[in-house]
Amino acid sequence: MPELPDIVVYIEALERRIVGQTLEHVRLASPFLLRSVEPPLHAVEGKRVRELRRLGKRIAIGLDDELWIVLHLMIAGRLHWRDRGAKVSRPRGLAAFDFPNGTLLLTEAGTRKRASMHLARGETAMRALAPEGLEVLDTGLERFVEVLRSANHTLKRALTDPHLFSGIGNAYSDEILFDARLSPAALTQKLTDDEVGRLFAAVRHTLTQWIDHLRTQTGDAFPEKVTAFQPQMAVHGRYQQPCVNCGAKIQRIRYADNEANYCARCQTGGKLLADRALSRLLHRDWPRTLEELEALGTRKF
Repeated sequence: MPELPDIVVYIEALERRIVGQTLEHVRLASPFLLRSVEPPLHAVEGKRVRELRRLGKRIAIGLDDELWIVLHLMIAGRLHWRDRGAKVSRPRGLAAFDFPNGTLLLTEAGTRKRASMHLARGETAMRALAPEGLEVLDTGLERFVEVLRSANHTLKRALTDPHLFSGIGNAYSDEILFDARLSPAALTQKLTDDEVGRLFAAVRHTLTQWIDHLRTQTGDAFPEKVTAFQPQMAVHGRYQQPCVNCGAKIQRIRYADNEANYCARCQTGGKLLADRALSRLLHRDWPRTLEELEALGTRKF
């Protein structure tokens, strides 16, 4: 799922292309993409784009007459800039937004179509479409601590909760926790002041670093290769690969549709976190430490 750094770079690329341009026509290939009924779709056609904003992991396109198009790409939704009038083809193509200088295509891979588009009239209605999580790059340590400790969650859950923190998802939360040398299973209300300080610094450092990296990688082009699995990442998507810091194999735990990737030596003092399904299956045979795992000669769990 595109997260804060990806959305920032998307918006910057769109600003260079569509701000000041007139949205001539919206072509929907999938009627299920549009999740709102008021204002009607034809209301945004013929309107000039005035600004773009990030709403958590959503992209908000502001047009004349206080109209807004809010796109949520979810896991597999992606944007593409093409020549004017480019064809939008099913099954991946969901919509096309035609401008005088080109066409913005919205596509989504896979069969589970989760991407969405809402139309809103006025800023209040637009902002109501996204959870009011804290903008971590625009806040100080005191407010960060207040939000972090507002409930006793694991760090992984807290960082990825859009009602707590804006724009952080599965991928960058892994990278943040590795940078902070903290366990994804650590509880927010049991962190020391030093650990909270490290986490705050890691949040700002990781997100800023990746925004800069993606900007450099994209240049003046349109970001066409947005992915949650970047080769430069330290732990996310690197299960069983050596840690860039200590060389131990990266571990993971899976839950629902998500997973947490971590280095046991760097983040959990060598302790293996229990994967809910596998630890129940293996019971006492579940290795508790890296040493036990190595003693079993197990290549992966």
